[in-house]
Amino acid sequence: MPTLATSSTAATTRAGTREAVAARLAEEFLTVPLVTVERCVDDVCACTEHLGVDVTPVSIERIAREHLLALVNSAPPSRR
Repeated sequence: MPTLATSSTAATTRAGTREAVAARLAEEFLTVPLVTVERCVDDVCACTEHLGVDVTPVSIERIAREHLLALVNSAPPSRR
């Protein structure tokens, strides 16, 4: 199956957007490992593109933040 050609500028912009969103969320969620935050942002980007939702930094950040909040709030309390 042929691969669709993508503009290298668009790919660079998308990567920059993902990095910027991941950096902002990593500052907000200090207890979540950076790798997890980056994976969450990547997953949200992929899902929104797949669903045909307009992929903007604001929408990606909002959805990823909700996912990370769910992750943090579902963690069991420490036994201290």
